[in-house]
Amino acid sequence: MIESGDVIGRPTPRSSKAGRFDQAAIALHWLTLLLVVGQLTTAWLLILADDDAIAISDLLIIHRSMGLVTWCVVLGRLIWRVRFAYKPPFPETMSKPQQMAATLNEYGLYALLLLQPLTGLGDTLFRGRAFTLAIWRVPALLHADRPVFHTLHALHEWGAVALLALIGLHAAAALLHGMVLRDGVLQRMLPWTAADR
Repeated sequence: MIESGDVIGRPTPRSSKAGRFDQAAIALHWLTLLLVVGQLTTAWLLILADDDAIAISDLLIIHRSMGLVTWCVVLGRLIWRVRFAYKPPFPETMSKPQQMAATLNEYGLYALLLLQPLTGLGDTLFRGRAFTLAIWRVPALLHADRPVFHTLHALHEWGAVALLALIGLHAAAALLHGMVLRDGVLQRMLPWTAADR
């Protein structure tokens, strides 16, 4: 049977060059994105809540609980990636510097996605107060330490800014590959492609 790319004079579509990640890796990628959007949304709503103590309390419960889920999902992603995932090679059209930049961006995203919940947890613990995490009421585990709390709070805020910057670079690169270069890099991680329909 002749594929569309086998017709003489018509090149094989470039979208097929990069291959695709496995379905579990793709699902975990998009689940991580949804969780991060939720985290950023609750953080933004916390800023807007101003002095509304009830809204702040409810938002903090959601934010902290989603942070725990995010950390677990990202850890699961890393384990899956190292042990089981199919990782398609970069397309040959990507230069070594581009491949290095993509790899560094990916490592940076993983590092921040693991560190952000930890700095948030530290921020919470060093306040020296009980807090709610999902359905659990966690007692005060540490004495309040204002210098440590302020340091961790600042790291958590700067980490969020750095995470947004890396996500922006990641998304911009994906769109560049998908809409301008059309080399199949974007299709490697899409939940579905035209070929799936």
